[in-house]
Amino acid sequence: MNTNSLVKRNLAIMWFANFFIAGSITMVLPFISLYIESFGDFSDAYVQNWSGWIFAITFVTAFIFSPIWGRIGDKYGRKKILIFSAVGLGLSVFLMGFATSVWQLFLLRLFMGIVTGFIPMSQALISTQTPKEIAGRVLGTLQTGSITGTLMGPLIGGSLADAFGYASTFKWVSITVFLSAIIVTFGIKEINVKLSSKESDYKPYSSKEVILHIVKKPVLLVVMLISVLVQVAHFSIQPILSLFVADIHGPQSIAFFSGMAFSAAGLGNLLMTRRWGRLGDKIGYIKILIFLLFMAGIVYFPGAFVTNIWQLVVLRFLLGISIGGIIPVRIAYIRQEAPLSMQGEVLGYNTSLRFLGNIIGPSLGGFLAGFFGFSAVFFVTSALLILSGFIMLIAWYKYEYEGKHSHSLSTNRS
Repeated sequence: MNTNSLVKRNLAIMWFANFFIAGSITMVLPFISLYIESFGDFSDAYVQNWSGWIFAITFVTAFIFSPIWGRIGDKYGRKKILIFSAVGLGLSVFLMGFATSVWQLFLLRLFMGIVTGFIPMSQALISTQTPKEIAGRVLGTLQTGSITGTLMGPLIGGSLADAFGYASTFKWVSITVFLSAIIVTFGIKEINVKLSSKESDYKPYSSKEVILHIVKKPVLLVVMLISVLVQVAHFSIQPILSLFVADIHGPQSIAFFSGMAFSAAGLGNLLMTRRWGRLGDKIGYIKILIFLLFMAGIVYFPGAFVTNIWQLVVLRFLLGISIGGIIPVRIAYIRQEAPLSMQGEVLGYNTSLRFLGNIIGPSLGGFLAGFFGFSAVFFVTSALLILSGFIMLIAWYKYEYEGKHSHSLSTNRS
């Protein structure tokens, strides 16, 4: 099998592995808060706050470990990290089915964060085998795997929870996570593809050199820092979405309708993420990123005024269309700006910043919902996304557009 065929096979296998991982993890998200309620007779504020903390603690440990796994992957190979991550995730999800208190669930979610990183590591694996000219399209294709899993997971998880109970659903879900480990073990062949003649793409870098490389590129730095605000905005509603659905729809089949609300965003993601990546390849990743940030901010705002489940589903679908393009476009830009031999670590820092947003977002959402009501979550989220769009626009104009425009004018005068 030639190199191109191997790369295509790796992409196909990682697509299915990401599908199983994302689907498995999102199967249980719609009823995390409901699972907490089943542990005892708690007040609404107690459940909302613990939902935020239990949701966020995974990302606290992931924030610490992501750059470490990225650097280990750059040095020793990414396949080993992928297998380790899948096995660890499967074990943590399986044990969650036996939890009987919020503290047990909290500690298991903490452990999950240590081994979380399967999807970002798969992106690093495929990124280093992909020419930068088509990175947006290829990474967009890979992203559809996790999006499809995210789309189907909540619906299947909600249905299983309604039929068999929350604890049993965790146990069954862990099987598909272990399946991902098997797929990677026997299907992936890690290869070194010569994508560049630049010596800088293949020489080893220290962590200090990697950080200096990021800092010296202002637009790259802003793209990575924006990850925090985007994730804060996106995850502020996630842990309390089922409670919001119950508030506007009532208690009937709540796990199923919560899954539907989650999956609506996944459907929007699935339909558009590859198109956004391809468009970024043609006209520039930063231009698309700026547009998507403003679009997401505008779409989030009306969520504060919905009065039934179908209005929420439509808005979640539109949000998915905008949010879906942000990840592959952002990763494609990092692929363009970072040497190949440091991309795992750079993506690790980017993932770490995303997880920092994932830490803040659920906690912020739980706090706002608990003290000011659900509408406040939508208002703040919308403002954060629009602020992100303005920050990205200013950075792009100052350091890329204006610089190139000035250079072009000086060349013409000469």
